[in-house]
Amino acid sequence: MAKKKDEFSKGDKVTWKSHGSEAVGKVEKKITGRTEEAGRTVDASPDDPQYKVRSEKSGGSAVHKPGALKKKRS
Repeated sequence: MAKKKDEFSKGDKVTWKSHGSEAVGKVEKKITGRTEEAGRTVDASPDDPQYKVRSEKSGGSAVHKPGALKKKRS
């Protein structure tokens, strides 16, 4: 089964908007349930997943909805 456009896997290199510029990092995991991640409560579900990503520049973790992420072209 093919992945949807906004579906990512662990290790995928992605970009997202951060403070007016583009951040680059890697997907650490897909979150499909309510949990605590990256210092906040994430209200995700199997039908509405979110992704924990780690920034290459800062090393910090953040959680984003799939629509905020884009696959990084090599």
